[in-house]
Amino acid sequence: MKMQIQGDTLQVSDVPELGAPDSNDFRDQVRTSMVNGLRNIQIDLSKTLFVDSCGLGALVALHKTACSRQGMVRLLNPVPSVQQILELTRMHRIFEIVNG
Repeated sequence: MKMQIQGDTLQVSDVPELGAPDSNDFRDQVRTSMVNGLRNIQIDLSKTLFVDSCGLGALVALHKTACSRQGMVRLLNPVPSVQQILELTRMHRIFEIVNG
């Protein structure tokens, strides 16, 4: 997983999976990287091939963290199977999802 700061946004990429074994670690690493002044989180899901309920929970927890700073979470380029999970669970109503 890679993280880099651009302005007031933490950009996260190269996340292979968001499942039960690694979702808590993912959430904690992203939260720890949210240093003062950062409000938004942008997560590139183009390499994420698997998301389960624990992974969705981690994304919701990060959404709450960003909202507490008057920010938002943006999900970029989810693969079709992850996009389908986001839509089935109605997460596409919570997060801004950007394709392309």
